[in-house]
Amino acid sequence: MAEIKQNSGQTEENKRQGQTLRKVFRRLGRYRIFVVFSVLLAAVSVALTLYIPKLTGYAVDEIVGPGKVDFPGVFRVLIQIGVCTLITALAQWLMNVCNNKMTYQIVQDIRNEAFRKIQILPLKYIDGHPYGEVVSKVIADVDQFADGLLMGFTQLFTGIATIAGTFGFMLSVNGKITFVVVLITPVSFFVANFIAKRTFAMFRLQSEVRGEQTGLIDEMIGNQKIVQAFGRRKQVTEQFDEINERLGKAYLRATFFSSITNPSTRFVNSLVYTGVGITGALAVINGSLTVGQLSSFLSYANQYTKPFNEISGVVTEFQNAVACAGRIFDLIEEEPQTPEPEGAVDQRNISGTVDARDVYFSYIPGQSLIEKFNLSVLPGQRIAIVGPTGCGKTTLINLLMRFYDVNAGSISVDGIDIREMTRRSLRAGFGMVLQDTWLKTGTIRENIVMGKPDATEEEMIEAAKAAHIHSFIRRLPDGYDTWITEDGGGLSQGQKQLLCIARVMLLRPPMLILDEATSSIDTRTELKVQEAFARLMEGRTTFIVAHRLSTIREADRILVMKDGKVIEQGTHDCLLKEGGFYRHLYESQWSHISG
Repeated sequence: MAEIKQNSGQTEENKRQGQTLRKVFRRLGRYRIFVVFSVLLAAVSVALTLYIPKLTGYAVDEIVGPGKVDFPGVFRVLIQIGVCTLITALAQWLMNVCNNKMTYQIVQDIRNEAFRKIQILPLKYIDGHPYGEVVSKVIADVDQFADGLLMGFTQLFTGIATIAGTFGFMLSVNGKITFVVVLITPVSFFVANFIAKRTFAMFRLQSEVRGEQTGLIDEMIGNQKIVQAFGRRKQVTEQFDEINERLGKAYLRATFFSSITNPSTRFVNSLVYTGVGITGALAVINGSLTVGQLSSFLSYANQYTKPFNEISGVVTEFQNAVACAGRIFDLIEEEPQTPEPEGAVDQRNISGTVDARDVYFSYIPGQSLIEKFNLSVLPGQRIAIVGPTGCGKTTLINLLMRFYDVNAGSISVDGIDIREMTRRSLRAGFGMVLQDTWLKTGTIRENIVMGKPDATEEEMIEAAKAAHIHSFIRRLPDGYDTWITEDGGGLSQGQKQLLCIARVMLLRPPMLILDEATSSIDTRTELKVQEAFARLMEGRTTFIVAHRLSTIREADRILVMKDGKVIEQGTHDCLLKEGGFYRHLYESQWSHISG
């Protein structure tokens, strides 16, 4: 039973490998002109390389014995050898240029495809995979693939041409000895093929564990403060050591089994050389072969067997490359987000009417989160969303922005189902300030004008002043041209949040989403920013996700959510009078503050 299971797994791996190779060859077809030139140059290089031993044999035969050396003849042969060597070097250089161009064009195409796919992948894929693993596929796996592909092009064509060429030259010298060579050498292929079939799965496992390790490293570097604050360094180190141990074992197994190939083929090739030496010596004694021809034949036998060693090494490296390519193609072939329908509406002037009708949604099939959700919002209304953790507040924001699509029901903006609108126009209609800040590596100026690159200097400064961060920016060494990283560098959490607020102040979109937008700001600055928000919200539909209920008293309507459903809604005063779940939340916050 175990053997059947193993054979089934082996068949599946072989099938997967074949599919990956077909995808590689399809991409190779785009650059067939380089393939043709590479093959032709390989043929020229090999033909001249193989002609040199024949010339060497002629030179040897010109040296009959002491005092009987035909120096003009030897000199003539040496000139021919020199010319052949120069042309061979030029052909090999041009072949390497073609191979490099072809390889890196293919790699560039694959990286571009992978990066473009990341741009259109549904958010659930990004949420469900460690960022470091995705980065590992696009960077490390593509590099490994490039190395294997380049080695394959460089050595495979030359190796095959060398085998064919030496066979022809040996046949022209002596057919019987050629038969001895051909009889033994196929054993090398059987050995290499036997090992290669078993190493693909090992190299694939190696790539997967490497991606897992990259994901952990990325996560730990990005959250180093949290790791240290909670004293998790020991646990994280142990987790890294465990993954590193598995990676070491995977590397060791793959390297060990793949390294068996070369010694095995070398042993077979040594048998070939020995066979040629013995049969050739007997032929010289019998007078059917000259000494020069024997020296040529020994050289050919060595060159004939050498490609088998190189090809076996190429096969091993190519196994690793194909395993890495398989992971990249898995990413490229991931199901993209639902495409926009033909004739999708590019809604430019959004008034801010929002309607949700019988919305159902769940992240995991069978585990319902939002059920039968209904909402009707008029332009300019302020809608606050409150409730315990996990009730669906952030999920509702994800649905409004169409980061996720509803499972059933519909959400419409200005009477148009958001699935019938272009994502770009829908998201351009919203301005978001979240509790988690999001900045990009670049200048402060670039971060503020991210949503409006054509903004003037005056507009940018006005937005920064409205967010109460202009005076701080002016005190920086380079002002608005100060360089920051995606984590904000030396900026405090509050300053990073103010930058995100300035970005929205500059955009002035028709609809706003504020998810604890001032949670990291000191009380004095928060009051000023709240005033700026109050002015910004005038006439704009605003969704406020709130944890501190004191910040939403002025909301036109408060939605109280629990277990994915709206259980209460109304104004602050009305909900307090009803004495329901909202009042319980409100009083629990005040009692906590009072305590």
